[in-house]
Amino acid sequence: MYEIWLTLNILFELGLQYLPAVISTAVLWLVLMGVAATRPNARWKKALLPAVVMTLIGTAITFFITPAMTKSSFAEMGYWVDWMNLFFYSAAFGAVAGTITWPIAAGLGCRCKA
Repeated sequence: MYEIWLTLNILFELGLQYLPAVISTAVLWLVLMGVAATRPNARWKKALLPAVVMTLIGTAITFFITPAMTKSSFAEMGYWVDWMNLFFYSAAFGAVAGTITWPIAAGLGCRCKA
């Protein structure tokens, strides 16, 4: 239980450290949503496919590059909390990639097969 509490404290401190990036990403998303919402040819439902694909790509890339970025490796991850942290960290970055992609694809009138 201690490891989970420590992880939550670290994530909170990282969130405070990168608060300008978090706020600017949220503002970017709101601007993209506003621009896409004003487009007459916005196709929100069809834009979900590129957003999901980008989420999966972002998650996979983040999953594989994060250990090297932190000067670690998969071999050093021997505890389930380490794997859980890596997975959720990667999923969060993938979700950000997907949420940024969705209004862009919708605003461009995505012609995807969905």
